[in-house]
Amino acid sequence: MNTVLYFSPSGVAYETQAYSTADIAELVSDYGLESLTSTDRQFDFWFTRSTQRCQRRPNCAAVRLLLATTNFTAKTVPLLRGCVVVATHDSDGDLDGLSWEQLDLLAQRSRGLTKRDERVLDRRIAQDERRQRRQARRLRSGVDVGNVDHNIDLVHGHGNTRRT
Repeated sequence: MNTVLYFSPSGVAYETQAYSTADIAELVSDYGLESLTSTDRQFDFWFTRSTQRCQRRPNCAAVRLLLATTNFTAKTVPLLRGCVVVATHDSDGDLDGLSWEQLDLLAQRSRGLTKRDERVLDRRIAQDERRQRRQARRLRSGVDVGNVDHNIDLVHGHGNTRRT
């Protein structure tokens, strides 16, 4: 029985159990698992790049914890999306459960971010969300505009043929 931290897409953290990487894959709802390891090689952050459309927003809580446990800066930390699982591994590299000491260390490190790091990260996340909204609008309006443009071209075509 391995205790892991599961960060939902909304950023709420749950303590749960995982016995293997297959369990982690089930928790993150995908089998294209990737992982990043903390600087002290104590914590593994499991995530997937191919998130569902509803889970494209950055997982702020998991990103903050990744920033607090690695050498990434607020400008370079990857914006993890969707579900994220934090676990640890044994000396052989196999999945292992988080101890109470490790859970306390994670809590302590998450409180150690500077106000500047918080501000820079919040700005990056806001920019990313605006970019995603623009892309979504373009995709939605691109389909509608294509239909409208086509209809306008037909109307213009009629108008031109009548004039000449």
